[in-house]
Amino acid sequence: MTECGSLLGKIQSPDDLKKLSPKELRELAGETRQFLIDTVSRTGGHLASNLGVVELTLALHYSFDTPRDRLIWDVGHQCYVHKIITGRRDEMDTLRRYGGLSGFPKRRESEYDAFDTGHSSTAISAALGMARARDLRGERHAVVAVVGDGAMTGGMAWEALNDAGHKQDRIIIVLNDNEMSITRNVGALSSYLARLRGNLGYIRFKKVAAWLLDHIPFVGVRLFRWAERIKNSLKYLLVPGMYFEEMGFTYYGPINGHDLGQLVPLFQRVRHSGRPVLIHVVTQKGRGYAPAQADPERYHSTGEFARKPTDQPVSGGESDSCDMRVGELLTKLGRRDDRICVITAAMAQGCGLRPFISAFPGRSFDVGIAEQHAATLAAGMAAEGFRPVFAVYSSFLQRAYDQVLDDICLQSLPVLLLISHSGLVGADGETHHGIFDHAYLRHMPGMRLVAPSSMERLLAVIEAALKADGPTAICYPRRALPESLGEAPRDVFEWSAIRTRPGARAALLAVGSMAPSALEAARILHEVGFPVDVVDAAAIKPLDTDMLNRLLAEKEYLFTLEDGILQGGFGGAVLEYAGVHGGGARIVPLGYDDRFVGHGTQEQLREECGLSPAGIAERILRAVGGRSGR
Repeated sequence: MTECGSLLGKIQSPDDLKKLSPKELRELAGETRQFLIDTVSRTGGHLASNLGVVELTLALHYSFDTPRDRLIWDVGHQCYVHKIITGRRDEMDTLRRYGGLSGFPKRRESEYDAFDTGHSSTAISAALGMARARDLRGERHAVVAVVGDGAMTGGMAWEALNDAGHKQDRIIIVLNDNEMSITRNVGALSSYLARLRGNLGYIRFKKVAAWLLDHIPFVGVRLFRWAERIKNSLKYLLVPGMYFEEMGFTYYGPINGHDLGQLVPLFQRVRHSGRPVLIHVVTQKGRGYAPAQADPERYHSTGEFARKPTDQPVSGGESDSCDMRVGELLTKLGRRDDRICVITAAMAQGCGLRPFISAFPGRSFDVGIAEQHAATLAAGMAAEGFRPVFAVYSSFLQRAYDQVLDDICLQSLPVLLLISHSGLVGADGETHHGIFDHAYLRHMPGMRLVAPSSMERLLAVIEAALKADGPTAICYPRRALPESLGEAPRDVFEWSAIRTRPGARAALLAVGSMAPSALEAARILHEVGFPVDVVDAAAIKPLDTDMLNRLLAEKEYLFTLEDGILQGGFGGAVLEYAGVHGGGARIVPLGYDDRFVGHGTQEQLREECGLSPAGIAERILRAVGGRSGR
């Protein structure tokens, strides 16, 4: 168990915070930061963002009456300090581990986790829903959403702001401005917040105005309103735009997000405000740990690391990941074809796009956390003759379902979707697993959907897709695929037999990253006397019907295997085809059942779901009644 300081050891709930003096609260911040660094060095996780919200989290729980007052964390990867002081400190060594604490807020985990989060830009909408439910019940508690400036690039956040400001709902939004999401933020909003951060004239004016108003003994209604009008006029002069005030919010800020002496009195003052409030706090990502301060992007999400300033976090071999190899290929192809452009939604580093962006900055577009916009932006570029590549994590592409369907597929535009982090991702759990992409893309008319099983085939499919008409989606895991799994077919969109056994009565049709597991399961089955052929069925749509027809006619059993949900997935496609076209084989789909998969290592989760090589072999033997081929 990670050791904690003398003050932190006494904190079992937010009620214990309220017993501390201001000096002790500052000391607690230091102890909490040290505990956080020690914990994440052992477990891995989102370090830089959590180091940046230590004082902010303490001030929120000190000032508000949680869990009666609702506290919602946007995205949620900055909730570690929140977990530490809400009774889960002694479980932090299990963070992101199988059976342990989630790295995100989970309602099932604690009454202090008001709402499950994991994707960006959702907290204001959730807070607004809770506030309206509160008002309908005639209750008075506060509802607070903590939203990063990166999340504010997402359109959903602005939809909620517009609604709340128009209806004047009583909610409090804390805008945590650290200039970064996963990578450094981009766009007009980021520039606007930078102007606010640096507008010392406005900050000085606010302090003087507040002092004057506080020292006039009897401020009549008219004088007060006049002072407010003067304040607002000067505010508009000094800070152009004032988006938030114009949208109906009372704006406070910018506030130093590491100064408890500023945060606590302000939070206590606005707790019972009768109108929507937005508090703009400025924090430093990685604060208190020199490597994370110097390189917050690298320490955004890290593996385990040694506690030495010169050490780097464990990267998990990213230099040879699919993303890095894809980025290298795109850069090479970009030199040949100036129609190729790349688009990302704040995932340039994670999707391996840095080499392309460096080589072709004019053809690279990071739109911030705005997947819907990114998809339709790609459609617009494709309509004008370009070859846009939208590189995105699988779970985040879910947010752009309508745009992919109606703006890309409906017009049959040649957009290439490079879908990284497909399948199980491991420690980040339910909200980050990419196990739904086969299902939500397969039914889109005109979509070509591929999940390559090797690096060789992944790179070949990308090159072919950039020459093809219509949209193509290519799904691949974050980690490296095997370099090759045998001779690839002449057409990269065809299937290929990568292992055959004499007398095999069954074939195992494996999709993408499950091919190596299929080969190992086939080895186990061969040893117990039930030989199976293994097919690399990379093309999910369209199916390779020539090979599928042969297999349906020749085999007694066909087992499909995918790193995805069964409902609507590849196995369903094979069943649908066989139902229409016939064939003697019995078809058994293998994948994830109708549920959300938790967090842990990929190996642990596959074992739990019966999709380890041994689990696959066991399920196949059960399906055939334990019969061997001997």
